[in-house]
Amino acid sequence: MLGLGFGEILLIAFVVVLLFGATKLPQLGQGLGESVKSFRKAFREVQGDDEKPPPPPPPAPPPDR
Repeated sequence: MLGLGFGEILLIAFVVVLLFGATKLPQLGQGLGESVKSFRKAFREVQGDDEKPPPPPPPAPPPDR
């Protein structure tokens, strides 16, 4: 996991709690979750656009005589 050990993760969590406060953490988590959800939705839509077959070419005009 990015080369972080348990001690480093605890230190980062402690600093986050100090910076934002324990009351703001649920709001931050909710915002982060919504951001990830919208990113995944947009990513799936972009992937779905690539999988659609191209539209058929228009019919050729009749030859002039």
